[in-house]
Amino acid sequence: MERDERPPSGGGGGGGSAGFLEPPAALPPPPRNGFCQDELTELDPGTNGETDSLTLGQGHTAVSVPDDRTEQRTCLICGDRATGLHYGIISCEGCKGFFKRSICNKRVYRCSRDKNCVMSRKQRNRCQYCRLLKCLQMGMNRKAIREDGMPGGRNKSIGPVQISEEEIERIMSGQEFEEEANHWSNHGDSDHSSPGNRASESNQPSPGSTLSSRSVELNGFMTFRDQYMGVSVPPHYQYIPHLFSYSGHSPLLPPQARSLDPQSYSLIHQLMSAEDLEPLGTPMLIEDGYAVTQAELFALLCRLADELLFRQIAWIKKLPFFCELSIKDYTCLLSSTWQELILLSSLTVYSKQIFGELADVTAKYSPSDEELHRFSDEGMEVIERLIYLYHKFHQLKVSNEEYACMKAINFLNQDIRGLTSASQLEQLNKRYWYICQDFTEYKYTHQPNRFPDLMMCLPEIRYIAGKMVNVPLEQLPLLFKVVLHSCKTSVVKE
Repeated sequence: MERDERPPSGGGGGGGSAGFLEPPAALPPPPRNGFCQDELTELDPGTNGETDSLTLGQGHTAVSVPDDRTEQRTCLICGDRATGLHYGIISCEGCKGFFKRSICNKRVYRCSRDKNCVMSRKQRNRCQYCRLLKCLQMGMNRKAIREDGMPGGRNKSIGPVQISEEEIERIMSGQEFEEEANHWSNHGDSDHSSPGNRASESNQPSPGSTLSSRSVELNGFMTFRDQYMGVSVPPHYQYIPHLFSYSGHSPLLPPQARSLDPQSYSLIHQLMSAEDLEPLGTPMLIEDGYAVTQAELFALLCRLADELLFRQIAWIKKLPFFCELSIKDYTCLLSSTWQELILLSSLTVYSKQIFGELADVTAKYSPSDEELHRFSDEGMEVIERLIYLYHKFHQLKVSNEEYACMKAINFLNQDIRGLTSASQLEQLNKRYWYICQDFTEYKYTHQPNRFPDLMMCLPEIRYIAGKMVNVPLEQLPLLFKVVLHSCKTSVVKE
């Protein structure tokens, strides 16, 4: 949504920052699309200022406009332009790929709302649970997916199917996948399961599993490690439970001391080398007794966003896999995730400054009665979720290594529209997924649920970042004041 980028007026003082001890040079607020063309062209040293037909204003590659005379069919899931009949119904490439990955990898999602999220081209990535639910409700046929996971349907004549609400619920909860895994384990290959589809990569822990299904998924886990990390699995990895088939209270697999895989150590070290963990340079100290205006606080927030964004751009150029993807894909990824990356870093590696120095600044800002009265419901929801997420991160005490892995996993989102190397992105995503799991299970032996807890924070960050776009700009100073004050006060009480 395009909106006016001018800082809010009011509160006196215009754009003055006389109360700041070290007033920085004025910077324009960051554009809502996240970055400027000059910074983007710097991502690829070989572009020489050319962006290879990128539409930077929208953050996506240029898309040719179809002929108006061509009959346009829309995807029954999200309303995007359909490309044909996929798994029984008319759908787009994005929903086709999402459904296939969800079923092949036996993913189990969770909706953070009321399981009735809006599905549209722009909103479909916000809630994976509701997207898969709609795929099933509209008749996408999971039995039309090839068992080997290769392109192409298993039976071109298979049409849409109508399944009961009970069966849909069994699929969404993961119960159906567990029973199929048990059946395969006990009876060999069947029509519903294959060795290539054993590893679960759901977004949350699935219901308790049996020992036989756990052994099947562990085999898949080791296969994935060989494929994405390029090293043989040491013998002790047979004792590492897969993320979502493991119960932290299981007496079968007690915590065991082990070493960190050398490949994991090397890749984590490379990620850490790409990070700028130095304190933020934006001045946030003000004179005692100075009353901060709404315009001044808004300008400070913009300068902080600028600095954090520039750090993300520099981070991309230092990534160990930088040369493996195109400038178009990096543009697309940064356009879609920059707010999430800034939010993640603010809650972790820069939290002391954000919830310390910035909180002290916001404490000196007094909103007017009109600002309080006009505060939106969406803003209230963002406040509640941010406070909850802050306490979650404060409880976990995320290490710098975990932060670096979470950041890479969130950035490497193969479901973003307009990517040219989605399959390669998926491989990179899984590589760092398993590296993060390896590290947390090595370092935090007695916290078996730590890795699932960390991964469950990422969908929440994505949801909050998407919601913040819809909060009116003039309400951001009040939003930050409430969040920072609440979080800082609660920590002091602890």
